[in-house]
Amino acid sequence: MNLREFQEQIKALYFLRDEKRGVEGTFRWFVEEVGELAKALRKDDRANLEHEFSDCLAWLVSLAILKGVDIEQCALRYFPSCPKCLGIPCQC
Repeated sequence: MNLREFQEQIKALYFLRDEKRGVEGTFRWFVEEVGELAKALRKDDRANLEHEFSDCLAWLVSLAILKGVDIEQCALRYFPSCPKCLGIPCQC
């Protein structure tokens, strides 16, 4: 699966609910998930890290959908190199 396919899947699963919640409500859910990821990172909770990373990714993509942003296009900003210094690895 690529990022575009993931975005389409998240849209199929959650768009109607996210649209009703709106950008601000969806953003609050995203921030809550980032907080849960922070806890998992702080505790080095390996069993929970993938779960929290996936939740953060899903909520981020939901926000992109609501704002009409192609998340795969966003990712391309970092390909083939650092968008600022063009280095691999980054030299900024």
